Amino acid sequence: MEKILPFLIISSLIIFIDFAAYLIGWKGIVHRYIITLAEIGALLAGPWAYAGWGAGNVCCAQDEIDTAAFASPHQLTVITIIVLALAAYGYSKFRKQLATPVMEVAVNVALIAGIVFNIVLSFHIVNKLFVALGTIPIILLGLLMLIKNQQLFISQHTYEKGAPYKRTEVWAWKILLAQPLIKFPLLLLLCLPFLVIVIIFLLLFGQKPDSIIRAFTETYHHNFSQWDYKCDNVECGGHYLCSVAANGHKRLVKPVRYGTRNNGIIICNRQLLVANAFEELLQERMPAVHRSVRKQYNKVGNLIHRYYNIFNNKIISDIVYIIMKPLEWCFLLVLYTFDSKPENRIAMQYLGKTNRAAITPQ
Repeated sequence: MEKILPFLIISSLIIFIDFAAYLIGWKGIVHRYIITLAEIGALLAGPWAYAGWGAGNVCCAQDEIDTAAFASPHQLTVITIIVLALAAYGYSKFRKQLATPVMEVAVNVALIAGIVFNIVLSFHIVNKLFVALGTIPIILLGLLMLIKNQQLFISQHTYEKGAPYKRTEVWAWKILLAQPLIKFPLLLLLCLPFLVIVIIFLLLFGQKPDSIIRAFTETYHHNFSQWDYKCDNVECGGHYLCSVAANGHKRLVKPVRYGTRNNGIIICNRQLLVANAFEELLQERMPAVHRSVRKQYNKVGNLIHRYYNIFNNKIISDIVYIIMKPLEWCFLLVLYTFDSKPENRIAMQYLGKTNRAAITPQ
């Protein structure tokens, strides 16, 4: 997100200026090539940034940016709606003349569906910076394109009263010829059958009838998220596998003391302390690498929390401890290579502030 943030800011500013200028009659104040670049930024780069397509749908995330805005199993429904809305926008932008009446209705319905989707998304996303730079510019572009479509229709339509139109064409003409206060509410109502058709089609690809709802609700840390309860009593940012391993049979895992994490008491063995010391060293020396590794490792933690009944078993903990043993040796090798006092760093892990202050890692 940080890499394209300046581009999104500039794109959003251009779109705001162009929209305001169009409303007050100052058409053409921004060059059309600049507008096109801004549209690309808002319609393509924006959704990728604020919707968290690359993020996992996980409980343990540093903030709402690190968790997906849409549940992975239902993202196909969301993507389909976005693609249809983008196709309608692209067609409306580059066409030179009107399509058939039915096609005109379909294009406008897809545009309105995209606008409604982004309005809902604006309330779903917690980070309002993303709303300002992502959904609002898209909404403004959609509204402006609807206005332009209406103006193009008024100037070019060739409706002939009494002509032998088919029934669907007759209804399409009635909608298109209606006054804007009637026309656009009718187009909004037609979004429902539009959505039903999309849902029925996507059933063939494994989507569910309520996937468009689940895409929002089966997420974490967003306004419409209903899975936040799964994060109760979850300790994020820990060494999940090593924490599981430390709960194995004492003769094997050899717990050495209790420790504190997130104001809770945990069992610490040598393996857990070494792993946490390694992460601390990595965070100090290579913070960018640490953030990337931690982000991926949190997905492992989410899996453990989801199936905690399985992992909360001493035999499973013993197996995890044995599997993690080679990694423990690798962590020790790194600590003894790059830290002048590795045992001090290991000893201070999971201690309270007072006890940590008495030990210097270097």
